[in-house]
Amino acid sequence: MLGTAALQTTSQWTGLIQSESLVVTKQQTIAKTVRCIGVGVHSGESVSMAIKPAAAGVGYVFVRTDLTENNRIRATWDNVTDTLMSTSITNEFGVSVSTIEHVIAALAGLHVHNAIIEVNAPEVPIMDGSSADFVRLIQSVGVKGQNAPVKVIKVLKSIQVSHENGTAFLLPANERRISMEFNFGGRMSETSYLTYYPDSDDFADNLADCRTFGFFEDAKKLKAAGLARGASLLNTVVIADTGIMNDGGLRHDDEMVRHKVLDAVGDLALAGGVVMGHFEGINSGHGLNNQLLRALFADPTAWTVQTMDQALLAH
Repeated sequence: MLGTAALQTTSQWTGLIQSESLVVTKQQTIAKTVRCIGVGVHSGESVSMAIKPAAAGVGYVFVRTDLTENNRIRATWDNVTDTLMSTSITNEFGVSVSTIEHVIAALAGLHVHNAIIEVNAPEVPIMDGSSADFVRLIQSVGVKGQNAPVKVIKVLKSIQVSHENGTAFLLPANERRISMEFNFGGRMSETSYLTYYPDSDDFADNLADCRTFGFFEDAKKLKAAGLARGASLLNTVVIADTGIMNDGGLRHDDEMVRHKVLDAVGDLALAGGVVMGHFEGINSGHGLNNQLLRALFADPTAWTVQTMDQALLAH
């Protein structure tokens, strides 16, 4: 159970009681380098990745070790160039890396603000389709505090973007909160709701093991088109007319909406600082989440930069 999150299958929200705040006010990095090998969901090829410590203020930087020059790509909202099947970022030289969402969510969820992520391919390994393996790697070495304040992007006024059946909002709030309503755009009758508090809920326990998902007929089309070559029941929850195809079924009754919140954790982490506000999504995915950040930063009256200590004084 989530300490402060709630799942419902009705149209009404219930009251949420936030647990004790564990706000991190100083930047952190991973304590030691960790490494993993997995399959690339697009290519189906083996991919090696390393997560390394980084200095304060660096943020998240990917390095394509299969290239010898112009191979560094900052993981920021303005470098996002594709969100069709995953989140891809590209630098000014046209060098890109895709499927960054789950490792970024793991870093942000564990309050790691600075890291160098090295990959020897154009994509991050998909692992089991969640953030769980990345979380375990980070937890195996721990995090290290840094003598620099956490940068906060404080939301000052409401921002909204919509596309087809999806909508995403950022609302002013003196806390970090992520809410999601999800119903597969009407393709399933049940609607799930979840609210997650990044500064008091435990990412590792509540979101990390929730896998990416899709419908069987969509997976067949992708495979037929030569796409998603590395996708399988080992890294994707597949939904058929008869139900969940994966052995063992779902890890949580509400695994799909939890994964959507996991994605939002990673997407918001591309803001270049901790977003202080209330994110609300309705069937929102990577594309809308990125559009929301673009809309926020396009309006200089909608946000301001603070330290976490300054933001907490406003409570």
